[in-house]
Parts: sequence; C-alpha cells; structure tokens
Amino acid sequence: MTPRTPQENPAESASKRSLSGGGEREGTPPIGVLLAAGAGTRLGRGPKALLPFRGRTLVEVLADTLLGGGCREVLVVLGADASNVQAKTDLGRHRVLVNENWVDGMGGSFRLAMAAAQEPAQGHNVLVALVDQPGLTPAVVSLLINQHQPGRVTAAGFRAPDGTLRRGHPILFDAELVKEAANSAIGDAGARAFLAAHPELVDVVDCTEVAGPEGGADVDTPAQLHLLDGFDAGLPPGAP
Repeated sequence: MTPRTPQENPAESASKRSLSGGGEREGTPPIGVLLAAGAGTRLGRGPKALLPFRGRTLVEVLADTLLGGGCREVLVVLGADASNVQAKTDLGRHRVLVNENWVDGMGGSFRLAMAAAQEPAQGHNVLVALVDQPGLTPAVVSLLINQHQPGRVTAAGFRAPDGTLRRGHPILFDAELVKEAANSAIGDAGARAFLAAHPELVDVVDCTEVAGPEGGADVDTPAQLHLLDGFDAGLPPGAP
C-alpha cells in the first residue's frame, strides 16, 4: 500500500487525482462565469458591460456566448452601476451576482463567483471569462471544455506576432482547484497568484485559429475600440 503524503495541499491532490480521473465527471459541462463588475475608467465610457456590440450589449453577447459554447449555466458578476446595467440589459437566461465591493478589484468578484458556482452542490468545474474581450466565441469555449483534463487548469492561449503562445482568458478551473484558486484572489489580481504558484497544473490551449489573431485582446482604452467594430462585423480584426 502506498503511504499517504503528509500535509498534501489541494493543488497537489488535484494533480494526482488527474491521473486517475478525479474532479468533475469527464464530459460534464462547467459553470461559466463572466466577470463584468468594472467601471471602465480607462475607457471613459462607463461600465464596459454596456458597450454596444452586435446590436445588443457586450455583457449580453458574451454571457450567451459562454452558454452557446457549452457551459451548463452562466453567472454574470456586476458591480459598477449594477442597477443601471441590469435595467439596460436582458440577462434573464443567466444568474446575476452583484459585487458590492467591486472597487476593491477583480479578486472580490472572482471569489464571489467561485463560491456561487459551488452552490447548492460542490464539485463543478468553472470557466472564467472577462467582459472586455469581444473576440470570445462559442468555438473557443467548446475547445477549452473538450481539451480539459481532470485535476488541471485549462487556459486559452493566443499567438503573438512573433509566434509566442501567450496565456489569456477564458480559463477553466477544475472543481478540485476552485476553492484554493478563490482563496488566493486578492485585489485586482484574480487568480494570478494561484496560476503563478502552480504552473505545473496549467495547460494552455492554442485558440488562435478559432478566434483570430486578436481573439484574446482586451478593450481597455479608446484606442482599442476598433476591436468592437471588427468582431461586430463577424470578422476577427486582422483577418484577411
């Protein structure tokens, strides 16, 4: 009999369970989380959730994208001007959470969503996306779900002009890692500390072909608003 490893942490346990099929049952859809609580200060147009996109708003389109890509349900985390965002959108297909302390950064929204994703029962994989990435497609979501391995983290990757594969969002967390990832989230860092501490658990999946060369780009400043126009037309910016 193999002796138990003393003081084994959750990440180590999940890594070992991945070899024997631990975590959520293979093929079970994850819960989707769309982080949309920010005020869009650098952009200067109010919450990015309300940016017009494909005849609707960015938060509506991306929430439906997560559902269309294979998530079992979608949790949308609002914060800045939440009542106005809710009044101007139709998020009835999804579960809306409001982070009252959104000014403290993304970490609080991440923790709130991860906790809600485990209610009423434990054991759900969670796929986390950001509301300021209009290049998100159902194909990207589906690819991450299909490539995910038990006990691991599966992140979307996008090729830089020099060919380097850079990790981005969405990120799919195995059920066994959700609690530890949430506990590590502070300030505006989200799961950054957890991912940095456990690079051996992270699988980066190249999504460039299904999302386009700027599929993982953020809309953070006025100079990046052209991304909305490109993806609004149904063509990834930079596509021929």
